Amino acid sequence: MSGILGTSTSALLAFQRALATVSHNVANVGTEGYSRQRVELSNRIGAPSGAGFAGAGVQVDTVRRLVDDFNAGRLLFSGAELGRLTELSRLSNRIDASFTDAGTSLTQSWSGFFDATQAISTNPSSISARESYLASAETLATRFRYLDTQLDSLELEVNGRLEAAAFETNRLSREIARLNQEIIRQRASAGGQPPNDLLDQRDLLAQKLTRQIGITTTVQEDGSLNVFTLGGQALVIGSRSLDISTQPDPLQPQRLNIVLQGQGAPIRLPEESLGGEISGLVDFRRDVLDPTSRSVGLLATSLAFLVNQQNAQGVDLYGNPGGPIFGQPSIPALAGLGNTGSGSLTASIADIGALTGADIELNFDGVSFSARDALTGAPLPMTGTGAPGDPLLVNGLSLVLSGAPNAGDSFLVQPTAGAAGRLTRVMNDPRGIAAAGPVRVSAAVANVGDSVPALTVTDRNDPGLNTPVDIVFIDANNYTINAGPPIAWAPGDVIAVNGWELRLAPPPSPGDNFSVRPTGANSSDNANALRLAQLDDAFALNGGIGSLNETLRGMVSSIGGAARGAEFSLQGQQAIQSQLQQVRESESGVNLDEEAANLLRFQQAYQAAAQLINAADTLFQSLLGAVQR
Repeated sequence: MSGILGTSTSALLAFQRALATVSHNVANVGTEGYSRQRVELSNRIGAPSGAGFAGAGVQVDTVRRLVDDFNAGRLLFSGAELGRLTELSRLSNRIDASFTDAGTSLTQSWSGFFDATQAISTNPSSISARESYLASAETLATRFRYLDTQLDSLELEVNGRLEAAAFETNRLSREIARLNQEIIRQRASAGGQPPNDLLDQRDLLAQKLTRQIGITTTVQEDGSLNVFTLGGQALVIGSRSLDISTQPDPLQPQRLNIVLQGQGAPIRLPEESLGGEISGLVDFRRDVLDPTSRSVGLLATSLAFLVNQQNAQGVDLYGNPGGPIFGQPSIPALAGLGNTGSGSLTASIADIGALTGADIELNFDGVSFSARDALTGAPLPMTGTGAPGDPLLVNGLSLVLSGAPNAGDSFLVQPTAGAAGRLTRVMNDPRGIAAAGPVRVSAAVANVGDSVPALTVTDRNDPGLNTPVDIVFIDANNYTINAGPPIAWAPGDVIAVNGWELRLAPPPSPGDNFSVRPTGANSSDNANALRLAQLDDAFALNGGIGSLNETLRGMVSSIGGAARGAEFSLQGQQAIQSQLQQVRESESGVNLDEEAANLLRFQQAYQAAAQLINAADTLFQSLLGAVQR
């Protein structure tokens, strides 16, 4: 009877635990991160007897969480990538919208500016056309500044979100460290049995943490979870957590980097070691925001340079050389925060065709400077010493040194980043637009031939440019300049004098006379206006193979491509994450139908065990009654 009672009692207790576990599962069907639990039962070893081994009942070995560790690891990696792509796609789409929306894009104001230039070439003496040109120049400059403001606001937003992500990362890391301590304590008090609910809470925190920074984990023998960044830097070791924070970049103090707070000085975390939303923010800044700022700045810088350069080639309505229409954006050369010397650099454009927009890092070794691409670290060819008469020449820039740098000092030169925000219209007088060429050619009325002269100025600074020149063809193969000696000529030849070139087609007749004179005030000549109107398609950039229009199209295409690429990648990662979540739910999620079936099964088993105890009690009472008689 004692065997029946002991066996029945073990069954009653086991099925009571099983029913409690089913109840716990049902109660947490909506709890985030909960993994369903199952009671693991085993039979007790029976005692030997003459008739064999008599069974001793059942025992509860453990209450096990149903978790697929392999899938959990994949979820950590997927969660980190999902967090990265979410931030990258969201911010990239915002830039794309700014540059493609009809109300904010450059396209309309860009076309309006060059259409206004075309109008001046049609009617160069029209004051209203000139006023319209200056108004369109102001509109275009305003649009450049607006877009730069949008980029600046995104830079500030990235900084703010990095700080917020660092704070949340630290909070989650500390909470995981606290749970590690509690798990170790409870395991010890329960004889090594796992505290399942605490493990679920810790796994949920790990999922949230990987969305912030991207992590890998290892479980220790004592049950604690060590957490590392994707680059292997420790965030949680047992019950101790290490904090991350933000720190200004040494060369760009307005920009924040992620650093790990160790025992000594903070250690900057390499970008490739980051994951999650922090990585998405850093990747967006490096791969989308910075290239966009450089591209739009290159466009603004090149526009100002080429328009001002071409306007200077002509003559305005006052008869003077044209002045600048746009203020040329300045080029900052930032001294490193750790510099100890007094050196500073002044940058200007030396060759617009060689300007790339890439940020340049200059380092001084105590004797000379070396240059490298600030993004890739690739060395850049550079000449000069930095003296005013021998400036440093690198990537189309001229850099003049003042002061005395010390060994180890560094500088960051940003030729075009942020330049769009510094573009302004500086010409206010419509009569100052130099629509006319500095010199003009005319054919004598008495000319017999029908040759049409085409004059091109090749050197605006030639000292003899304004010298009057008369060209007379004494016969079909010879001409004179200002009644000088005959000069041989053949059809197709170019007459080059005093910084200009003259082409004649078809060939002139003997006696034909052509006069080249300086352009005076109030001229209706449109030679320079035509060239101003053609600047957008002139191959003056990228070593003579690129134009302003190509730069604009390439920039918009690159921004759109980055946004679409990030969006497609995000959609793919969302599908992967959904599949992994479904796998987790199939393994760890609470199925109410299954729990209902278990409830019925364990309830019946519990009732049967209770009946066995009742039977044992009846037998015991019968035995007592027989003995008492």
